[in-house]
Amino acid sequence: MASEQVDFGSNHVRRSVLSVAAPMLVAQLINLLYNIIDRIYIGRIPGEGSTALAGLGLCFPVITMVTAFANLFGTGGSPLCSIARGKGDTKTARGIMNNACFCLIITGIMITLLGILFHKPLLYLFGASDRLYPYASGYMIIYLLGTVFVMISLGLNPYINCQGFARTGMKTVLLGALCNLILDPVFIFGFHMGVKGAAIATVLSQFFSALWVLFFLTGKHAELTLDFKGFRPDFACIAEITKLGISSFVMSFTNGLGQIACNSMLQIYGGDLYITVMTVLNSVREIASAPVLAIA
Repeated sequence: MASEQVDFGSNHVRRSVLSVAAPMLVAQLINLLYNIIDRIYIGRIPGEGSTALAGLGLCFPVITMVTAFANLFGTGGSPLCSIARGKGDTKTARGIMNNACFCLIITGIMITLLGILFHKPLLYLFGASDRLYPYASGYMIIYLLGTVFVMISLGLNPYINCQGFARTGMKTVLLGALCNLILDPVFIFGFHMGVKGAAIATVLSQFFSALWVLFFLTGKHAELTLDFKGFRPDFACIAEITKLGISSFVMSFTNGLGQIACNSMLQIYGGDLYITVMTVLNSVREIASAPVLAIA
């Protein structure tokens, strides 16, 4: 495992950049597969695929906003961690990672509690009809129960990459995508659980990804490891993380707000079918934009 670490201290800058960028590029493309697997299977549920797909589409803003909070502390703290590591200040680098992990877990718990408590009015605000609500609710509640796993896998993975273990970071995404690919048909069709089965498969996949991340960041191969012995939140550190991650957070969060506005208008002027169509179009859009974003 140690041989997979990129040496940022070498004189081969271009080689170091490409060594980290290539696995991250692959991870982004794998993540695209991860995101559309549910939609592919749900759209093929006999007799209710169209309605179920629309219900899933109503949950996209929730998924986007959870990702926004993961980016807030993940992409916000990992550059600071890299800077401290480059200075040879291991204590500060580890402190940044510990505080980010703390924020990810606390935020994940809060999103879970608030999301489940207010899920019904939120879904109707997002454009749910009485017909779509059972599908959207079934997916959203189960997905929210796994929010902490999502926060850990997405939010802590950058701290693996910033230590030079880009291939290990790529495997985090690959593990989740493969698990989802295998578990989706089992729960959706094998256990006849429909949309709820897709949500369970997603949560389990994120659980395995989170375990992988925690196993690495608490193991002997990582240069910086999570250590909460005697830990106390450093609010000055958390403020610095938040300041750096706020731009990524705002971009993702406003994207979620845009999806809400779009679905709400589609429900008014077109109904459930229009939301189904938009869900499919969003998948096509992601296929087109993901390679560009990955390269960037």
